[in-house]
Amino acid sequence: MSRSSSVSGALAAIAALVLASPTYAAVVSVGPSGFELKQTVHIAASPDKVYAALIQPKLWWDSGHTFSGSAANLIIDARAGGCFCEALPNGGSVQHEVVVDADPGQALVMRGALGPFQDRGVDGALAFRLTPAGGGTDLVMTNDLGGYMSEGLADWAPRADAMLADQMARLKAYIETGKPGG
Repeated sequence: MSRSSSVSGALAAIAALVLASPTYAAVVSVGPSGFELKQTVHIAASPDKVYAALIQPKLWWDSGHTFSGSAANLIIDARAGGCFCEALPNGGSVQHEVVVDADPGQALVMRGALGPFQDRGVDGALAFRLTPAGGGTDLVMTNDLGGYMSEGLADWAPRADAMLADQMARLKAYIETGKPGG
């Protein structure tokens, strides 16, 4: 399956998950050369437990949103300069993003371009902020993406928002139940 078809092929399923999800997702702003997304979810676990799971995407990321077809191939080396990377079956690899801030129990910030943006003239910042709240953790994810794509970026904002909302819902489910969901 091509990278773009795997992204677009899952949109209906993602939309259903997003509508049923306790995650608050929003396209904050959008323009022809970029967008800002923000999502908030409350997780019934300590910030340290949320962070420990966050940096292990192989446990909760949707395999349908990988190049290799398996989330088991994902790693985050949670230190400045570390890699959010994926091993490919043929011995290759993909660098999705680079860690620029790893603050256990508080924040994880990465720079780069996910999925269909990788071979385009765009860059982004994906930030996760963790705050103790209500006996658990409020996890706020922001994703700012900008740059050049000949067709513009405005139409991509809702698709990227849906994909990331799915990942946030899967992370929450994994932490609270031990299973990332469907």
